[in-house]
Amino acid sequence: MTFRRQGSLDTSGVSGGGGGRGRGVALGGGVGGIVVVLVAVMFGINPSELGVNTGALGGGGNMGTDASAQQFQDQIDSCTLEVANTDTVCRIVATTESLEDVWNAQLPEQTGMRYEQAHTNLFSGQISTGCGTGDSAMGPFYCPADNIVYLDPEFFDQVLAGQLGGSNAPASQMYVVAHEFGHHVQTLLGDIRRSQQDPQGESSGAVRVELQADCYAGIWAHYATTTPAPGGDLPLLESLTESDIDEIVRSAEAIGDDHIQSLGSGRVDPSSWTHGSSDMRRTWFVNGYQNGSVEACNTFDAQI
Repeated sequence: MTFRRQGSLDTSGVSGGGGGRGRGVALGGGVGGIVVVLVAVMFGINPSELGVNTGALGGGGNMGTDASAQQFQDQIDSCTLEVANTDTVCRIVATTESLEDVWNAQLPEQTGMRYEQAHTNLFSGQISTGCGTGDSAMGPFYCPADNIVYLDPEFFDQVLAGQLGGSNAPASQMYVVAHEFGHHVQTLLGDIRRSQQDPQGESSGAVRVELQADCYAGIWAHYATTTPAPGGDLPLLESLTESDIDEIVRSAEAIGDDHIQSLGSGRVDPSSWTHGSSDMRRTWFVNGYQNGSVEACNTFDAQI
């Protein structure tokens, strides 16, 4: 996946450290009583299952410092499209803008609903969110109470690739961000509540919510290289190859509940699943990528 080397990059959709307002998004709007879904909609990494110390990422139990927040913000402010091809923080910034471009176009066209912009917040250690205190050890997560995706960039190398055996390729990093934005789309459409109604099991609402977020990540990949950036005719992302898709699939499989349980206790228990198996996660990402259709991502009525 390669971003254009020329052209402007809007960095306002990403901030470092303590919270931020997305491009036009009011914090905490429109989600009522679903603040408690924080755990239900996290990316699916349970450190205890892997025997991982919760302090292993980004400084552990300490609330993110002003210094680390400023360091992230300084990186963000200096990002360009060209640097996004080599730097993880800038890649997250460019991916956030690309996701906004795709969903600004596709959500109204496919559902008739106006897209409301989200925000991405980079942090290390712990951070205060609209859903309570977030921790790097949770992995990336989306909070529907403030419409913000929270992410410690060290997750990609230390956990996704290092502990789970997934890919740390640029495409895989972008897939992680796209999955979390999938939860934002679910919040706008009202589907994210289903994760609470049926919180675990092989065919549970929680699993169906996660698989739909994977499918929505596939929709982004379907349109990312053809959706123009605002004020121009060219998309931010100029190439997405079959090799990129292979790297994404590798990571989707690595975060399957069955794979994580096998790495931890060695025992696979579908009745405790909250995110779906490796096969499910691969299948639904590919479904979204191939079809590019919100309707095709209806995991709630599908045989999964």
